[in-house]
Amino acid sequence: MKAVGYTEQLPIDNDQALIDLELPKPAPTGRDLLVKVQAISVNPRDIKSRQVFSASPDEPRVLGYDAAGVVEAVGPEVTLFQPGDEVFYAGELQRQGSNAEWQLVDERIVGRQPRNLDPAAAASVPLVMLTAYEMLFDRLGMPQQATDHAPTLLVLGGAGGVPSAAIQLARQAGATVIGTASRPESAQWVRDMGAHHVIDHSKPLVAQILDLNIGLIDFAFSTHTSVEAWAALAELMAPQGRLGIIDDPDPVDLRLFKAKSVSIHWESMFTRSMFQTADMQRQHDILNRIAELLDQGELRALDKVHLGQINAANLRQAHQLIEGGHAIGKIVLEGF
Repeated sequence: MKAVGYTEQLPIDNDQALIDLELPKPAPTGRDLLVKVQAISVNPRDIKSRQVFSASPDEPRVLGYDAAGVVEAVGPEVTLFQPGDEVFYAGELQRQGSNAEWQLVDERIVGRQPRNLDPAAAASVPLVMLTAYEMLFDRLGMPQQATDHAPTLLVLGGAGGVPSAAIQLARQAGATVIGTASRPESAQWVRDMGAHHVIDHSKPLVAQILDLNIGLIDFAFSTHTSVEAWAALAELMAPQGRLGIIDDPDPVDLRLFKAKSVSIHWESMFTRSMFQTADMQRQHDILNRIAELLDQGELRALDKVHLGQINAANLRQAHQLIEGGHAIGKIVLEGF
């Protein structure tokens, strides 16, 4: 089968950093689905994996997490899907990825593909929506529907995929949402995602939040956590507020949040699959719920840039765009 991967770790401007491969077609066992991949999207996690995971000519590494496709075959223990089902998912760290014609994926982390989206749009959704959903509702415990007091959520991180998903989900749940952006085009995207307010994360945060006259922040979700932002959050969080982070910041001082009893929460979308947790099938349920919300028009897909077919040249371009730090929304590719 056709695939894109690497056999040595190289800078992305090297034309061997990602290469076209021919690999054996895998066969499903256990609870695996064999999915014929229709479309993929590219995430910052792809770049991190390329820089961290080793490979060799004998054991090439295939990257890719987000995918939309059609189930071609199932393992003997599968109960949730059957051949012919259209699905979408975000994959696992420890297995070969979605940048291939066929991929094996555990059914417990797979959802039905939204009916109202084409495969490329569907592929833009799983990883970022799962990450945002798990953070907001599983980790931070934000109410999932409107209450008498609309909680406030500050999303730090600009117009990337996870912040875009978090803004939409929080707005749909009835929260007052403040997003951040530093460029006019990214600020407009954040507004389009549903943020009530947009502030500039390249400028001091405290004064901008106080100028909104909405009080202190009940929930905060930081996807890019600088020392300056951390100190600002300590001032901005409400007593007994809840703060979530997903990035890998330099050491930060948790003591800043002690007086207010602010709780700190980590989110990694891969935790459930990596450790085969008892609630691993929760991701199947979340993806099905997200598909419902997409079909109802309550959420929108995040595909912003379509780079054409799935091949090494186009994937190198996608990685370069993300490494440049100015991506808005998601980058998608489709077909081989």
